[in-house]
Amino acid sequence: MPNKKENSPQKPGRDHRELGQLLDLFSFQEIAPGAPFWHPNGMVIFKELEKFAREMNEEEGYMEISTPIMVKKEVFEKSGHWDHYRENMFWFKNPTDENETLVVKPMNCPESTYVYNSTIRSYKDLPLRLAEIGRLHRNERSGTLGGLFRVRQITMDDAHIYCRPDQVEEEVEKILRVIAKFYALFNFEPRYVLATRPEKALGEKEDWDSSENALENALKNSGLKYTIEKGEGAFYGPKIEVHLKDSQDRDWQLGTAQLDLVMLPKQFEVSYIDENGKKQMPWVIHRAVFGSFERILGVLLEHFDGKLPLWLSPVQAEILTITDKQNQYGEKVLKELKKSGIRVKLNTDNATIGKKIREAEIRRVPYLLIVGEKEAGNNTVAVRHYTKGDLKEMAIDNLTEIIKKEIGNRN
Repeated sequence: MPNKKENSPQKPGRDHRELGQLLDLFSFQEIAPGAPFWHPNGMVIFKELEKFAREMNEEEGYMEISTPIMVKKEVFEKSGHWDHYRENMFWFKNPTDENETLVVKPMNCPESTYVYNSTIRSYKDLPLRLAEIGRLHRNERSGTLGGLFRVRQITMDDAHIYCRPDQVEEEVEKILRVIAKFYALFNFEPRYVLATRPEKALGEKEDWDSSENALENALKNSGLKYTIEKGEGAFYGPKIEVHLKDSQDRDWQLGTAQLDLVMLPKQFEVSYIDENGKKQMPWVIHRAVFGSFERILGVLLEHFDGKLPLWLSPVQAEILTITDKQNQYGEKVLKELKKSGIRVKLNTDNATIGKKIREAEIRRVPYLLIVGEKEAGNNTVAVRHYTKGDLKEMAIDNLTEIIKKEIGNRN
């Protein structure tokens, strides 16, 4: 839940779809229901989230894979999704082979087993953490679609961890630490839910009991408060859900840690060789930190009223010249900031400085760098910040260091 005292949005009622149009981030078109068209500004944010996800994965020892977007339906018959999830899947008969049915994958889980099973695994190889950032497609009903919050094309920061039973609780605790670290960046206070065995479930009750106990122990060892929602687990295993209240007090499920003793390990005959040379079945953890790029981005846009943290802002600074006489100096400032990796624009339009400032503020540009005759003569810029207002006149080098530090810290 957002920390409303420290980080509340200025206009909590503003819809992220309106902000997406205002800031030229994304659009929805009739030709692709439930799938956003990402504009250049939106892709900047998307890529920054992707970059951060990969940084977290590398720090935690994940290896990235990529699996096909389209696979045979036999994969999902084996996993159980064909019986339990078919109405949410896009599938079709191969027009050149009537005996072949293909599925546009709705999740990465079954496909990861083919990477795991591509070679013999030893107990020394575990835990094996396989991450995949890929697009998924789910046939959500038209009436349930809503902006970025519920879409048919989803990008997940997905991962599957294959581990020995004695490693499970520690791995889940690591996941919970990463999740807490990510949401703390935005002063969010997530709510944790332990979702247990549903009525229609694969596997034996003993396996479910072991899985639920492992997840609950990880929550307790992490010192996290949680609630239990009976019967709300996935059909193949219990899960820890990470929930967040958005700026309009709506509850969304984002990150997750799911424990699987049934679907992937048993149905796909996943194994490792133990220290005695015998085959053993690993446990599998399904993990996502964001949940989906689309949903977390929608939440962030509304929470900050479009005034995203500097590291996510499509344009981090804009140089505004007072008259044409400062255009050459503006070009110099532009080059200096670009050399430092700052996303910066130069506005030399034939408009009053007041209009330039208003337009940049509407577009939520964090740093406005105003240059007139005085600043050009002093080799400085007058700085205006989108939440702090007018700041002091600064030398270009000093301002560059401040901006770089703020970006690097992801404050």
